[in-house]
Amino acid sequence: MSRYKNTRVKINNSELYKKLRKDRGIPGGMTQYNLTRLPKLTVTDVESIASIGHVWTTGDRLFKLADKHYGDPKLWWIIAWYNSKPTEGHLSVGDLIQIPLPLDRVYGLLRM
Repeated sequence: MSRYKNTRVKINNSELYKKLRKDRGIPGGMTQYNLTRLPKLTVTDVESIASIGHVWTTGDRLFKLADKHYGDPKLWWIIAWYNSKPTEGHLSVGDLIQIPLPLDRVYGLLRM
């Protein structure tokens, strides 16, 4: 499941980014996605999902955890969403996060 499923896409060909596109070898415009608002989890939602605890350590990355537990590093955003930590910058060494399982139950909570 892609987190961009119901997201509007825009091609940005603004003059403001012309040099950036040229430096990056991007002809035409850059694809940009509008922000997708994911639903907030309720206590009942959290209680309905099993999870595996993980203590955040040096070198941890959300995409690595997603690959290990889900077999797909692109699903890192599920772990971030479930823990209300939108980026790795919101985590510190020693933080306990939860890896929600199974994926089909987690998808059901997204109500997207």
